[in-house]
Amino acid sequence: MNRAIGHGPLQFWLAESQRHDGAVVHRACNVTISASCGYYWLDSSWHLMLEVDTMPALDPSPQRIRLFKSEKLEQLTFISPRTFAVAWAMLLPAIAWAGWGAVDPLAGCARVLVGLAVWTLFEYVMHRYMFHLETDVPILKWFVFLMHGNHHDTPNDPLRSLMPLSASVPIAATVWGIFALLVGRAGTWIFLGFMIGYVIYDVVHYACHHWPMRGKLRSALKRHHMRHHYLDEGGNYSISAIFWDSVFGSKIRSLKR
Repeated sequence: MNRAIGHGPLQFWLAESQRHDGAVVHRACNVTISASCGYYWLDSSWHLMLEVDTMPALDPSPQRIRLFKSEKLEQLTFISPRTFAVAWAMLLPAIAWAGWGAVDPLAGCARVLVGLAVWTLFEYVMHRYMFHLETDVPILKWFVFLMHGNHHDTPNDPLRSLMPLSASVPIAATVWGIFALLVGRAGTWIFLGFMIGYVIYDVVHYACHHWPMRGKLRSALKRHHMRHHYLDEGGNYSISAIFWDSVFGSKIRSLKR
């Protein structure tokens, strides 16, 4: 169930969703921008307050949280696996074409590997420090929920298990610009490796939530991520390069909640 509440210059949307343990969660989901909602509400001084509501359990079928009042904006938060596959099947070769001739093939391959390595660390840092940012700033709380918090409330929504192009393309363009400033045109090959790493990450993430993932490696990846969702959100931040959690001491080692 979704409903708007509050008044004034800010309007949040309240969404109810059911976690795997049956608990009903109420979260602030939209900023068309106002005042009050389940877990969080803004008081008259614009401080984000904590509030926990008790409600009867919802139907166990997957719930979709509405993030925006505007239907056009809401559609920008979805992406199907087919759209994702078609888009990146065109974008990755386009990036390679843009960098063609900047360096010789061997040097290009080396830069692609550098970009892959950079992605794996970026993936960990992004998930740990941006997607799970703890802040008292209302607009940042909304941003974190928009980017990632809603996924924890409805982790198996098939249209929100991949990053939509409305987010991934602007972020990618920014990263490309940074590599170009640092390395010049040859930075396009580092960027290509970075984006290949991103696509691998998102495919692995989707698979963890929607595919059986049989086999030693695939089951290890799925187990690692499911523990992040259902045991401890404060650990197992890596998705595709899970060794970083061991390096930085964030690997979940106990099965106790």
